[in-house]
Order: sequence, then structure tokens, then C-alpha cells
Amino acid sequence: MPVEEGKKAPALTLPDTDGNKVKLADFAGKNVVVFFYPKDDTPGCTKEACGFRDLYKQIEKQNAVILGVSPDGPESHQDFIDKYKLPFTLLCDPNKKVMERYGAWGEKMMYGKKTVGVIRSTVIVGPDGKVKKHWKRVAKAEAHPAKVLEALQGMN
Repeated sequence: MPVEEGKKAPALTLPDTDGNKVKLADFAGKNVVVFFYPKDDTPGCTKEACGFRDLYKQIEKQNAVILGVSPDGPESHQDFIDKYKLPFTLLCDPNKKVMERYGAWGEKMMYGKKTVGVIRSTVIVGPDGKVKKHWKRVAKAEAHPAKVLEALQGMN
């Protein structure tokens, strides 16, 4: 089931850095920003995660939580959180099952070559569990968090 704005978001249950299962349903009644990124502590991913960190308080004021998802394991995520003081939850999707459901895993162009991997993308799921906004491909990682905040502000 592809992700479509206005439709129910695909199920999401993934472990966090402590191995706790985090479900999208846990956040019913809130906006949930789910951003998919390729790898912890790489240049683009760090810029994007730090952008979300810097806007965290403003995003929180929009009745929103942030969940970052990558194929990295709990140890890598914890190091990334500690190094950059990230105030939000990072989830582990080593089998890429959730990424596939959200269209965040597949064919992409990298340095002019076709490759298969994580497609940097973001979904805002509304308090009712429906997709409010879907960025299928995020081009500028560093500028993206501000666009997410702007979209959230426009929803209230």
C-alpha cells in the first residue's frame, strides 16, 4: 500500500535504541513527523537531524513528535543521539520493511548512478492516523526541517 496524502498511514512498529517497540499508534492524537534517512553520522543526515534538533521546540509546539528511521542499529543510533544531542527518538529498520511500506527504500540516483538504498523522505501523520504530507524525495537535507515546520504550522 503506497503512502498517499489523506489516506491512513501504513503501520509502523520498530525498536528504539533501548529495544522498546515504538508504534505509530502510540502517538494517536498528535502529529507525527517520520523522517527516513540513509545513515547515522554522515554529512547530509547529520545536517537534517541537527535541523530537526534546532527546530525541535517549535515543532513540539505544533502538537508533534519526531521519529527518525534508518537501517542503523541501536548502538549507532545512540552514538548519533549522544554526539549531536538529538532530543527525539531514532528507530531501527535493519530489514527495511517499514521503509519499503513508506516508499523510502528503492531505486535512486546517486552520483549519476542507479543504486538501491534509502530514499531520504518524510511523512507527517496527523492526529487521526492519516497522512497529511509526504515528501517522497528530500533534495536539500539541511533546508528540509524548516519546510516540515512550515507545513505543520499550516495545518493548525
